[in-house]
Amino acid sequence: MYPMPVVLVGTHVEGKPNFMTVGWVSRVNFKPPLLAIAVSHGHHTAKGIRETGTFSVNIPGADMVEVTDYCGLVSGRNTDKSALFDLFYGVTGTAPMIIQCPLNIECRLSQTIDLPSNALFIGEIVDAYAEARFLKDGKPDIKAMNPFVLTMPDNGYWAVGEHLAQAWSVGKRLKRA
Repeated sequence: MYPMPVVLVGTHVEGKPNFMTVGWVSRVNFKPPLLAIAVSHGHHTAKGIRETGTFSVNIPGADMVEVTDYCGLVSGRNTDKSALFDLFYGVTGTAPMIIQCPLNIECRLSQTIDLPSNALFIGEIVDAYAEARFLKDGKPDIKAMNPFVLTMPDNGYWAVGEHLAQAWSVGKRLKRA
């Protein structure tokens, strides 16, 4: 997929909060609302998600690109990455979330699919959190959030561009033709 959203996935591993940078994340179901993340079997975060049955998907703003990249360079086995952030918890109690991120999504593990090199963790969204300044009409405001994406194979981070059109609307003129 090109490009991919960049998120920080949080969970508890051996009783401690941990975060990992993830570029493989997608919404996969409407009702119930499900997200999927792909994490290598050997990652510390994968162990924590299996232990707790919970995880968070924290969407960083472009101003967090350096700390987000760092969280993908070091392992939680050796480094306490939670010390980089101000944390809070929601209803699950074991899915740490990052106050500095414009949007935080708390998930309860619904299903795990073991693939050859990764585990595909499918989580049901139990709650979402954002400050009012990141919302417009009660919905996430992409301009205010200012998220960034990952492109591969060039391994670049890119800011999100301008609004082009309204989804499920702009093509209606062609439908009538």
